Amino acid sequence: MAREKDTLSQSDEHNSRGIELADRGWLDEAVKEFKKAIELDEKSAHAHDNLATVYAEKKLYREALAEYLLALKLEPDSATAHYNLACFLSSHGADMAVAEYKEAIELDPEYPDAHLNLGLTYADFGQVDDAKKELNTAIELDPGDAFPRHELAALMMDEGDYRASIAQLKEVTRLEPENFEAQLDLGICYAQKGFYAEAERAYDKARSLNGDDLLLTYNLGALYALWGRSTDALEQLKKAVALDKPKVAGWLATDPMFDSLKGQSEFEALL
Repeated sequence: MAREKDTLSQSDEHNSRGIELADRGWLDEAVKEFKKAIELDEKSAHAHDNLATVYAEKKLYREALAEYLLALKLEPDSATAHYNLACFLSSHGADMAVAEYKEAIELDPEYPDAHLNLGLTYADFGQVDDAKKELNTAIELDPGDAFPRHELAALMMDEGDYRASIAQLKEVTRLEPENFEAQLDLGICYAQKGFYAEAERAYDKARSLNGDDLLLTYNLGALYALWGRSTDALEQLKKAVALDKPKVAGWLATDPMFDSLKGQSEFEALL
């Protein structure tokens, strides 16, 4: 019994020393101490938890996750164990996903879904150039899949590159003629480039798929305002207001596409 207490005491000492080393930034040395603590007491949830924290700092996400889960298995009723796992997932889940996607691509460079999802993750990070590169690779590997094309077009729209977006969206709508969002986005891009008749055709196709959509109705009104067709613009705006008045009023307050209607009594009444 005394020997067991001595072993547990030694484990705690190594654990405490590991914490001190980690606080100083000596991560490799801290790992050694936490492992010694675990060798002496395999059921030390704190040592597993601390080792996981250091692994996360070293960007060894897979190893970190394994240690967090082991700590939780040892102390399933510990609020701290659940909290630490949640913090890890919240802070490093996406980083871990990137690492695993890269690993998948390294093992199989022609894995289109891995490139697609890596691109989407990069987009969430705001790493647009990396995202576009991966999405383009996904398209090259599986040209018949409309989804990466649509995601690439969305990135280009955010950058204001409507001409490049149009090229991708035309292919998306060819592959999926009943893709409402693609028809809507195509209309938006055409309108931004001043191709009003083409935009109207795209919106008409979208309207045949979902005629009561608020964004479609609003953007159709914007198209007609840009086109100088104020009567048609106001008609669409009235329909949009009927669908969601507070939201549309908020959009109209700052939307320059409707500048041509400002001063008209019917438009001002909508505000």
